[in-house]
Amino acid sequence: MATKRDYYEILGISKGANEDEIKKAFRTLAKQYHPDVNQGNKESEAKFKEINEAYEVLSDKGKKAKYDQFGHAGVDPNGFGGAGAGGFGGGFGGFEDIFDIFSNLGGFGSSSGRSKTGPRQGADLKYEVEIDFKEAAFGVKKEINITRNETCAECKGSGAKTGSAVETCKKCGGSGEVRYAQNTVFGRVVNVRPCDDCHGEGKIIKEPCPKCVGKGTVRKNKKITIEIPAGVDNGSVMPLRGEGEPGEKGGPSGDLYIYFRVKPHSLFKRDGINLFCEIPISFVQAAMGADIMVPTLEEQEKFEIPEGTQTGTTFKLKGQGIPSLRSKVRGDLYFTVKVETPKKLSDKQKEALKHFADSMGEEITGRGKSFFDKVKDAFK
Repeated sequence: MATKRDYYEILGISKGANEDEIKKAFRTLAKQYHPDVNQGNKESEAKFKEINEAYEVLSDKGKKAKYDQFGHAGVDPNGFGGAGAGGFGGGFGGFEDIFDIFSNLGGFGSSSGRSKTGPRQGADLKYEVEIDFKEAAFGVKKEINITRNETCAECKGSGAKTGSAVETCKKCGGSGEVRYAQNTVFGRVVNVRPCDDCHGEGKIIKEPCPKCVGKGTVRKNKKITIEIPAGVDNGSVMPLRGEGEPGEKGGPSGDLYIYFRVKPHSLFKRDGINLFCEIPISFVQAAMGADIMVPTLEEQEKFEIPEGTQTGTTFKLKGQGIPSLRSKVRGDLYFTVKVETPKKLSDKQKEALKHFADSMGEEITGRGKSFFDKVKDAFK
């Protein structure tokens, strides 16, 4: 059976870490390995569960104390024995199963003992935005519409009808928990369970708000203006802090993650911050050299093609690529020339080419050896 990793090691903190350090480490790692950010990644999903398990224990003072003293056995009911461990497999007449007792203790491995009345962070949201190639390159301002829960304006999030009171649960006194004393082999033990009258909320709403039906939130469409930075690429993610679902019981709102899908360009291909394209030139331009106009993302730029340029030759225009997201550096534009062979020549043009070939000592079809004949001669 695999050995469980140390909870402090999982969160990357020391054993003496305080509550703020534990919470900060958890939030950082949870954002990194959140399933919404790593969809389909089983390894990230396993790490996310591992991080949550570690935080579940170390954020609870009782569980943390047991873990510090006994290790994983202190927060795992199975760690305190069983039939296979020579422990309590024989049973104890008149007593509840020892593992069931431990599973309900506030200081042991089940989360059912934790109160639900504390602040809870809102859920994160995901939104996909499609943008043009040039918008991705130079940045753009966009207005998006998202649907999310928002605090009910009618009841201000209380869930109760205007004018009616939200009563503190009499059974649990507003804690959301009830405690039961029980005699066990370890002595008198107090079990902690969620209150069944208020369902762990600590309050009872007699008259629910008609607008939100007691939930305290309503679904709404909201327009948000986002500033898309220059240099985003297909698949880039931009987080908007606090624009997710609202938190509960005063907890912080979740985040909104914007995923970008960039439309392809008809001429340019992108690789990081560099651009690539092909430009056709004529046989005469390639042979004699010429000034050609090269298209860029902003305007055309003049470039001198040298004499004797061969098809497939690549040239560079410095600084005409994509701006970097992380610096002020801008990539380059690489263009490859493709020499086009003229078609449908007139008789006069053909004659001129024959004269040219003769002047170069070239053999025309039907006169002299072919290229393949010359290859054969070379290997004799």
